[in-house]
Amino acid sequence: MLIYIIRHGETDLNTEGIIQGFTDEPLNDTGRELAAVTGRNMRGVRFDACISSPLIRAVETAQIVLRESGNQNVPMTFDERIREINAGVYERKKMTDGPLPIGTAELFYKDTFRFPGFPEGETVLDTCRRTQEFLRELAARDDGKTYLVSLHGFALRAMLNPLYEDPSDFWHGHPPFNCVVNIVEAEQGSMRLIADDRLYYDAALAVNKYKI
Repeated sequence: MLIYIIRHGETDLNTEGIIQGFTDEPLNDTGRELAAVTGRNMRGVRFDACISSPLIRAVETAQIVLRESGNQNVPMTFDERIREINAGVYERKKMTDGPLPIGTAELFYKDTFRFPGFPEGETVLDTCRRTQEFLRELAARDDGKTYLVSLHGFALRAMLNPLYEDPSDFWHGHPPFNCVVNIVEAEQGSMRLIADDRLYYDAALAVNKYKI
């Protein structure tokens, strides 16, 4: 059983390094193109099903990737557990713009498991619990099928954290780039990361605007 896990394409808020969280922000033109190139370069992969976060940027990405990879007839379902972290009062803000002291805000990128959580939003562990529960349930199907899962940067790192060589490094070196693909092989109750942050487009186009 193979699970392809993709972060959504670029949005306008991504280009400014703004936290999106539950904000339902669509892809921009660059994001749609990155998704299309990714899909075209995934031709040959045959998906049996797709599961997406219900937020539009993840849904659009999945739709484009399925279409461009020749999987346009694959059924798509939605799961609330793979939404992005709820950023509370930080929705549509940069980490430096909110009420947390600057040293606390820095923890979000530099020592994430010590970050106390977003006021009126979620903690890191909240997001880890729900995304990892989703992945365990999906892997437990052990049905030999190939799935596409479309979600978000923080949610992706939270979901895959137990599979990383160094789980103490939440960001696994850096926030995942737009349309980056990770592949999990699941068999008989065990999971293994067999493709780590794979890009299906020119790496020169991969940009990280999320840092302090």
